[in-house]
Amino acid sequence: MKKLIQYLLIHPNLIRALKENKISLVGVTAREQQAIMEAFNEPIYVSGSGWRGAEKE
Repeated sequence: MKKLIQYLLIHPNLIRALKENKISLVGVTAREQQAIMEAFNEPIYVSGSGWRGAEKE
């Protein structure tokens, strides 16, 4: 699961395709895929670094 998430972070176009149901994650349960999608929908805050992910629209 860790390698999958790392791969998705490197390839954000795949996250977009997942959200649009254009692709699926083989070998990942529906529950795991939902958790991954929820994680990528949340803004990312890194304490002390001055960086945060994209804001929700």
